[in-house]
Amino acid sequence: MPRKPRIWFPGAIYHIICRGNRRQDIFKDDKDRRVYLSILKECCEKYPFLLYAYCLMTNHLHLQVETLDEEIAKIMKLINMQYTMYFNKRYNLVGHLFQGRYHSELILTDAHNLLTSKYIHLNPVRAEIVDNPLDYPWSSYPVYAGKKNNPMVSTDKILGYFQKDSQLYRKYVEAEA
Repeated sequence: MPRKPRIWFPGAIYHIICRGNRRQDIFKDDKDRRVYLSILKECCEKYPFLLYAYCLMTNHLHLQVETLDEEIAKIMKLINMQYTMYFNKRYNLVGHLFQGRYHSELILTDAHNLLTSKYIHLNPVRAEIVDNPLDYPWSSYPVYAGKKNNPMVSTDKILGYFQKDSQLYRKYVEAEA
């Protein structure tokens, strides 16, 4: 039976999760993470989208993305295909890297959008990798906190819920850290 097509419309916002096949690592070191972010940037140049948040864990990743003119399926196909080719070549592997197709959740309200951002940024804290989300270098949280610059991350919408005040956003996120 064929899979149902994903709901898409210009301006659709998604929480994307990609997990390693059999929960195996998809990032073995920092070079892998840098390459993934580079592929993400290249894909954004080809099929523009807004990246609100990301977190690259060891065996999975989270993205919070707003589409513009291209379907999320087309965007994710390119990202996952390019990264899989890189990973398999680097580690002399063949076959699938990711467990099935990516998981996506359509975000329809401002409250859900805000909670998704918080969830993504707290992922390394909940996994007990760091005590404070600011200490995790492979997420967009340092950008929101004003500690790092990454032009690929679009903070305007999320920080707009806090009158563009990054300190208020930090208090919101870190209250549960």
